[in-house]
Amino acid sequence: MRSLILIALAGTTLLGGCVGGTMFHHAGPDEFAVQREQPLVVPPDFALSPPKQGEPRPVTDRGAQQETLDALFGGPSARSPVEKDAISRAGESAPGIRSTVGDPKTYSVAKGSVTRDILAAPQGDGREAQTGIGG
Repeated sequence: MRSLILIALAGTTLLGGCVGGTMFHHAGPDEFAVQREQPLVVPPDFALSPPKQGEPRPVTDRGAQQETLDALFGGPSARSPVEKDAISRAGESAPGIRSTVGDPKTYSVAKGSVTRDILAAPQGDGREAQTGIGG
C-alpha cells in the first residue's frame, strides 16, 4: 500500500512538471496578432513585367490596420454639397497660422463672465447644472 501511494505521488509530481506553468494558464499564440493574407490572383496577362526596385506596392495589397479602419468608418467618401460649400466659403488659411495663433502678441477676445460661468458649471442633469442668461 505504501509503495502504491509513493508511485501515485511520484507520477503526479512528474506529470505536474509537464504543464510548464500553472495548471490552467498556458501561454498560447496571440489570436489578435494574426493577419489575413491576400488571396493569390492569376493575372489576366501573363506578359506582365516584374515590379521595379523601390516601386510602391499595388493598392490592392492593404494591411490589416487599413482594412480595419475601412470597416469601421467606411473608407473615403465623397464630400456632400453642404461640406463643399462650407470649405469654399472658408477660403485658404495662411501657411503659418498655427505659429501666429500661438504667439503671445496675438490679439484675442476676452469672452467675459458668461463663458467662465458656462465652463465652471457643475456636471449633471440636476438643478445645479443649469445656467441662466441674464438680460
